[in-house]
Amino acid sequence: MRIVSLCPSLTELVFALERGDELVGVTEWCVHPRPAVDAIEKLGGTKNPKVARIAELAPDVVLMNNEENRREDAEALARAGVRVLSTFPRDVQDTAEMVREIGAALERRREAERIARDIEQRSRRVRDTARGLSEVRWAYLIWRKPYMSVNRDTFVDAMFRLAGGVNVFGAHEARYPEIQVAELTAADPQRVFLCTEPFPFESEHADELARASGLPRERFVIADGELLSWHGSRTPAGIDYAESLIREARG
Repeated sequence: MRIVSLCPSLTELVFALERGDELVGVTEWCVHPRPAVDAIEKLGGTKNPKVARIAELAPDVVLMNNEENRREDAEALARAGVRVLSTFPRDVQDTAEMVREIGAALERRREAERIARDIEQRSRRVRDTARGLSEVRWAYLIWRKPYMSVNRDTFVDAMFRLAGGVNVFGAHEARYPEIQVAELTAADPQRVFLCTEPFPFESEHADELARASGLPRERFVIADGELLSWHGSRTPAGIDYAESLIREARG
């Protein structure tokens, strides 16, 4: 089987499904798992893939994500006679079903079922553990200049919601709303998670934002963006990680 993946988390999933040696192309942003992924041909970015080259490679399937990739590229590949499988999981159950769907497409149903069941079992455990515990109000920033957050219709929100987290910017209409520092101050979240990707927040940025907002510095936490937003084989560990962040916030 010849496979192209145009989404970093799906590239990692292909390896987890033991089909990594059949990947003939990935994006420049596909970095896991190394060093294996380094040897695969790079076909541009997630937003500007080399459509003509992908068609030349004659893959059996191209894996895409509705948010990471552009519809026009999927349509161009389809017109070229290339099979495209594009998914868009918004929560952990969607992710389990996505893993099963891709596992079926790659003829790796057993391996996919193992990952999907792990996702479902961990999510049930975390949800049951959080029942009856105090909620934790949080904000999650993905970008700086301007500051940007996430609303409730995002995978990150779903991960924290499992553990009893409440998104202070969840009601925003935009999935990734711009946030003013004054809004953060007014929302008064118990935790402000500063992610490591797509913007690589570091401690100095937490210091800066704490001073600007007037919120206590200890509320600002650098969070692993890959664990919290990469859906697929990384999701089981991400569920546990999100739970640990909310548990720490409860004190």
